Amino acid sequence: MTKNIELINWVNHWKEIFQPKNIHWCDGSEEENQNILDSMVASGVAIKLNEEKKPNSYYFQTDDSDVARIESRTFICSETPEKAGPTNNWEDPNKMKQEMLKVYKGAMKGRTMYVMPFSMGPLGSDKSYIGVQITDSPYVVVHMRIMTRMGTKALEVLGENGHFIPCIHSVGYPLEEGQKDVKWPCRPIEEKYICQFPQTKEIWSYGSGYGGNALLGKKCFALRIASVLGKEEGWLAEHMLILGITNPKGEKKYIAAAFPSACGKTNLAMLIPTIPGWKVETIGDDIAWMKFGQDGRLWAINPENGFFGVVPQTSISTNPNAYLSIQHNTLFTNVGLTPDNDVWWEGIGYECPEGSLDWKNRVYDKNSSEPCAQSNSRFTAPIAQCPATDPAYDETNGVPISAILFGGRRQTTVPLVYEAKNWNHGVMIGSVIGSEITSAVIGLKEGELRHDPFAMKPFCGYNMGDYFQHWIDLGKKTEQDKLPKIFCVNWFRKDNGKWLWPGYGENSRVLAYIFDRCNNEDIAIDSPIGKIPKPGAINIEGLKVSEQDMEKAMKIDKKEWETEIIRTEKFYEIFGSHLPKELREELQTIKDNLK
Repeated sequence: MTKNIELINWVNHWKEIFQPKNIHWCDGSEEENQNILDSMVASGVAIKLNEEKKPNSYYFQTDDSDVARIESRTFICSETPEKAGPTNNWEDPNKMKQEMLKVYKGAMKGRTMYVMPFSMGPLGSDKSYIGVQITDSPYVVVHMRIMTRMGTKALEVLGENGHFIPCIHSVGYPLEEGQKDVKWPCRPIEEKYICQFPQTKEIWSYGSGYGGNALLGKKCFALRIASVLGKEEGWLAEHMLILGITNPKGEKKYIAAAFPSACGKTNLAMLIPTIPGWKVETIGDDIAWMKFGQDGRLWAINPENGFFGVVPQTSISTNPNAYLSIQHNTLFTNVGLTPDNDVWWEGIGYECPEGSLDWKNRVYDKNSSEPCAQSNSRFTAPIAQCPATDPAYDETNGVPISAILFGGRRQTTVPLVYEAKNWNHGVMIGSVIGSEITSAVIGLKEGELRHDPFAMKPFCGYNMGDYFQHWIDLGKKTEQDKLPKIFCVNWFRKDNGKWLWPGYGENSRVLAYIFDRCNNEDIAIDSPIGKIPKPGAINIEGLKVSEQDMEKAMKIDKKEWETEIIRTEKFYEIFGSHLPKELREELQTIKDNLK
């Protein structure tokens, strides 16, 4: 299968620890994939969906305790707590490895140990990296095949002497001789571990079979470990969508954007413009790796090869491109199952058929307070089958980024769109994005701001203060006019409980303004917080949005911003000496401008 001695020795090492019944080297072929899916259907782990309604698609239900990322059991195991920083859970790497080796010992007894070579990013790209994951979960194998370039081709890129990122995973449920398996093997929450080792660039995961806990190419590799690689090597690994936007003249630009959860990230990535002549295409909806090209600009790839998207509220009206992407060749997890073996979820656009099963495998009661589909239920589908896929999504060189957007869910204070005056100002904007709490959340008051810097709080693999400094330092590596322009957007501002901006496809009007600003069109004016659109610069023709609404959506309230600065200063305190002085300087500039 391979002549790479490092890989062969590594696999043999873990074989001795895990003690599996069999070893299977994954080639990524359709035949292999079908065999694994068929075996899961035969064992009751998967259900093949209605071939007429959802061709070549399958349905899975997880254990109740294994439905999402588990941040409390996710650890950055760096040499010191300071290197992990105040936003991460730290554990001593040596102590953690000793602890995990105890539970890894014999963890794959009675199971197959799958060896999956995979490429994060287009095969052969100088922006891509090879990983190899060991797992005992067939669910993980079929999902990693969609989410990465997995199999023989990745092994060929690795070659005889190539280096790989080692990713180790077990559900932690060994089977003794004759023991019957359960439908979803996993460990209780307090026994799960999702560990990143930045110094040795390793990922060790145990006890969970779901999502980013188990698909180790996703958040663990593509963000937590890749962010460390980026810091060491001078590039960016970001929790950002990438879209291409073309104006009526046929000119195209690429935009990257970071939003915390529930802020419309997938909707923006697959947006259908409402203004005539404009087109938006998708490179990716979740992760961007950006490196400087020979031209001094930042070029980006999406390291993933599929979508792992939240299903509820996805419909032909809310997100047509996402909905059309998941009509075939798709894996569904924790949604509802109809009597004719189709899938259903809240917000799909039609009533749930009688006799449907909910995600806990119970007959769904429409009068129940519990949803049919779990709130974090997911679809997994190849990027290539999205109607809005950009032709350049698999380009080895990536795409040049003209603008970077940051945004959160803010009912007040933050205008619809404003532009950073310079790179450092833009880094400051990214460092303080977040969302206001709009209903009772344990430990947080309504209206309280939950900060999520760069939408990376759960995903940065090292001290976030040093991460801010990395962004500042990268801004010095090229000419200022070659750096992307940075903008803040806020689709969620309200006035007397009423949305001021319609959102969804109408966000193309804001993107069109940003596009024109990237061409340095004179359509912006200075404000105390940054550059804002001149009156009339955003096209609202045909919208039920008045000029007065636009004034309110763009309003910069001095008192609100004074409160914002106090919040920011308090938030910055947690980073201590690791906070770059440049961010304090940018904050002071805004403070002075508001006087």
